[in-house]
Amino acid sequence: MNVTDVRIRIMEKEGKLKAVASITIDDCLVIHDIKVIEGDRGLFIAMPSRKAQDGTYKDIAHPINSDTRTELQDLILNNYEKALKEGVAL
Repeated sequence: MNVTDVRIRIMEKEGKLKAVASITIDDCLVIHDIKVIEGDRGLFIAMPSRKAQDGTYKDIAHPINSDTRTELQDLILNNYEKALKEGVAL
């Protein structure tokens, strides 16, 4: 898997949601609405999800293993930090 593009939209409101990211994989698949969230132990990503009838949230797309999740999280958070420093959405 090769992430060929990362786009970051920084949220203007104060709160736990810091940004929303979209990634392109191998120039042929896009995943939108990956959230950058400030948690008790720092920043992390939350994959896109939808609310089920029972009130729980289910991921629409997600990494299959922890190595891929770590790779995506590091890539998105690095791009988020870069966007903050540049003061623009990437």
